[in-house]
Amino acid sequence: FKFNDGIIVSVDSRSTMGAYIASGTVKKVIEINPFLLGTMAGGAADCSFWERNLGVQCRMYELRNGRRISVAAASKLLANTMNSYRGYGLSMGTMITGWDETGPQLYYVDNDGTRLKGKYFSVGSGSTYAYGVLDSFYRDDLTVEEAIDLGRRAIYHATHRDAYSGGINNLYHVTKEGWKKIHAIDVNDMHYEFAEEKKNSMSS
Repeated sequence: FKFNDGIIVSVDSRSTMGAYIASGTVKKVIEINPFLLGTMAGGAADCSFWERNLGVQCRMYELRNGRRISVAAASKLLANTMNSYRGYGLSMGTMITGWDETGPQLYYVDNDGTRLKGKYFSVGSGSTYAYGVLDSFYRDDLTVEEAIDLGRRAIYHATHRDAYSGGINNLYHVTKEGWKKIHAIDVNDMHYEFAEEKKNSMSS
């Protein structure tokens, strides 16, 4: 999500094949360049291949034009690629986000070629649970600490209620200096932390 002090990108790390948990340590944030990030949801192979392909296209743009690509243009390149592969059965829901000359930008792109600009997005099997948290507590004027806390809580609640989400919460903060990885926390540790917090608030 976007807020006054930049962008927070928060993801889990579980990969599933039906009811089978294939991996608990998937890196769902793809670092396209020092100012641009992509997130993965849907088919792991489709996401990682096409977002790496986007990284190549963005670097080619930089070399040709002598300047960094805008977030709008990068998301448009991915949407155009998806549009040309419509009907081929690709599975991909992604967010393309970063900081360019126009400031912080956030776009949603999926395998239909849909491209949406917005303040906050949540994508994947646990997205409805994360939206519940974001819709309740999101504000433009969050402090950096509040924004980081909101990012981790959204992922925690998604992993708690959705069997296909879990593992580790990787969280990034994007500013005009570029992206910075803030933490990688096991959601299990968060569960006990929040349970203790709830217990203390109920007893007081």
